[in-house]
Amino acid sequence: MRLQPGLLDHPLHWRPGLGLLIALVLLPELAQAWGQGFYVGVVSRILIFALAATSLNLILGFGGMVSFGHAAFVGVGAYAAGILMQHGFSSAWLALALAFVAAASLAFVIGAISLRTRGVYFIMITLAFAQMLYYLMVSLKTYGGDDGLSLDRRFDLGFGLGLSQDAPFYYLVLALAVGVFLLVQRLLNSRFGHALQAIRDNETRMAAIGFPVYRFKLMAFVLAGALAGLAGALLAHQGGFVSPSMMQWSESGMLMVMVILGGVGHLYGGLVGAVVFLVLEEFLSSITIHWQFGLGAVLLAVVLLAPNGLLSLRLKWKAP
Repeated sequence: MRLQPGLLDHPLHWRPGLGLLIALVLLPELAQAWGQGFYVGVVSRILIFALAATSLNLILGFGGMVSFGHAAFVGVGAYAAGILMQHGFSSAWLALALAFVAAASLAFVIGAISLRTRGVYFIMITLAFAQMLYYLMVSLKTYGGDDGLSLDRRFDLGFGLGLSQDAPFYYLVLALAVGVFLLVQRLLNSRFGHALQAIRDNETRMAAIGFPVYRFKLMAFVLAGALAGLAGALLAHQGGFVSPSMMQWSESGMLMVMVILGGVGHLYGGLVGAVVFLVLEEFLSSITIHWQFGLGAVLLAVVLLAPNGLLSLRLKWKAP
């Protein structure tokens, strides 16, 4: 007998998902055939930001933790990869592992402190930590300081497989993005994910019935930070450059805008938000230098017409 998904479950919708995956797998070949290889790099960037936005949605949309310092984990992951490269290590697996562990460790420290507060205090503490890290990296002249850190080459996967071309790097990004997305989906449908969402809805009641609220929130916070660190390492590799500006509050705000656009608390919210934000940025910036104005108008329209994000429109259309 097939069980119906509960209110806290998040089904994958396999048919459209597989169609999208097949299209993404075929993209490099199609782009090359059409002489539009540039778009392989564009879609790689979208997938990286989708990964980062999904990690933020894990704590914002499903855990109720409004973090304004999420870009700090992206920046730490990027610097971990960049510093590793500067010291002569070019293994992509080592860079990704170090970025994951470094961002997770930082998230554990920040979460252990900030999660003892709530509301605006939590927002301000996460923002303060991110700004502290930003000024720390600005002051470290060994690693470029305010000028940033340049990567003199790209990472390699070993076994003679390099990432100097856009297509191999794209497939690595795609594999990681799909893997992270499936991990988050499985996590949300597990007992831990159900408890996390229940804590978001009523933290006091969950604590009263014996759930370790603080521990659950800290685990989610650490995982979200680690996944953001992976996105940071990929960004460093793609751009060949790491800058303290990656940790600024404006970058955290951008990730939050992506989640709000797609839909806070929707499984596909981070992915849809990253696609819409970056496609609009690419399109509007080609028309006017004041593209932020147009993007702000779109965000305002989404907030007014679909307060729960673009994905909530689908539920409105289904409603009788």
